[in-house]
Amino acid sequence: MSDHPAPREPELLTITEAAELLRAPVATLRYWRHLGTGPRSFRLGRRVLYRSDDLRSWIDAQHDDQGSPAAGARR
Repeated sequence: MSDHPAPREPELLTITEAAELLRAPVATLRYWRHLGTGPRSFRLGRRVLYRSDDLRSWIDAQHDDQGSPAAGARR
C-alpha cells in the first residue's frame, strides 16, 4: 500500500459535455475546432473528445488574454 495515490487520467468529455461546461452551443465548438482556435480536442474513432484539463487550461488562457494590455487594443 502506497502513501501516494495513483495518478488519475484526465476526464474525457464529449463535445456536448464540453459545450455544456463552456456554456456554448455545440456548433460553436465545432466551428472553433474547424478554425483551430478552440480548446484542444482529439478524435477517438468517430467521436471528438476533450480532456477536462485541456478545457480548464484553455479557459484560463482566455481569461489571461482578456487581462493583457494588448487585449484592449483589439476591441
